[in-house]
Amino acid sequence: MSKANLAEKLKLTLVASESEAKPRTIMELAEQAFRGGVTALQLREKTMEGRAFYELAVSLAKFCRQRGKLFIINDRLDMALAVGADGVHLGQTDLPAEAALRIMPPEMILGVSASNFQEAREAEKAGADYVGVGAMFATDSKTDAKVVSADQAAEIVKLDIISVAIGGVGPDQAGPIWRMGFDGLAVISALTGSKDPEKTAQVLLEAKG
Repeated sequence: MSKANLAEKLKLTLVASESEAKPRTIMELAEQAFRGGVTALQLREKTMEGRAFYELAVSLAKFCRQRGKLFIINDRLDMALAVGADGVHLGQTDLPAEAALRIMPPEMILGVSASNFQEAREAEKAGADYVGVGAMFATDSKTDAKVVSADQAAEIVKLDIISVAIGGVGPDQAGPIWRMGFDGLAVISALTGSKDPEKTAQVLLEAKG
């Protein structure tokens, strides 16, 4: 997949777990969000047991494939490989990008979290496909996340790697973030907590102008 095509596929990512999607299932939430223009789903399960995680991931991989949306698994490269996910997203305390790339098939997408320019530059040098830059704002979804300064964000988007903003991103913040030059947004609570995920997704994308 070309860089331009991947950037388009990562324009708006729903990041969610089954518990965060309640009272809907994650599939019901994703279906509504996809109708509003969400282009990718990232499964972020921190506490689910292995077998249940695998079965959910198998279902979601098929679900996303049928709809032409990217399916990415957070943290768990083993699960991403086992279910044939489109990609895996790794944090700074997860398996290093270089090690992950040695065992990933060449077509699998690798995303790496970055909270500053140095981390983003290292991910680019290692061969990652995109960086998840954040937290852009303080967020209840990840209370230990470091907030990225505007200066750092401005430098990161100049790198030759796809940049996706995450962390406290909602309709009110989307416009300024798009104007900074980010290729995409990754959204958790603005979509999981929305009464109308379809409309919220539309608003996030319309803010790009």
